[in-house]
Amino acid sequence: MSDEPRPALEVFFSYAHEDEILRQKLDKHLSALKQQHSIVTWSEYALRPGQDWKQEISAHLESADIFLLLISADFLASDYTTSIELKRAMERHANRSAAVLPIIARPADWTGTPFQYLQVLPATNNLS
Repeated sequence: MSDEPRPALEVFFSYAHEDEILRQKLDKHLSALKQQHSIVTWSEYALRPGQDWKQEISAHLESADIFLLLISADFLASDYTTSIELKRAMERHANRSAAVLPIIARPADWTGTPFQYLQVLPATNNLS
């Protein structure tokens, strides 16, 4: 049995700018996992002045192990988020190279979205 620590999983936050405060709160809730070096989180908030933001986002879309989608009407209305980030996350999910976890940040109708058949958090009670 190896005593080598497992590498931390990279978690990519995909969200609308309007949901930045919610992203920060969720990131704070993940602090214990980050302190245990189980995960590292990344969002465009980590971009530094002068960095090529498209290149950085693209690199992290390829290296992420887990995608946390913060779903809201603003997320679904964002052309960049849906056509670039969501598209690549779902491609990687389909080929099993990354996991996708949709999190309902604010009410939104996600019927017909690429993730409509994935289990979302928080889980809803479907009484029908």
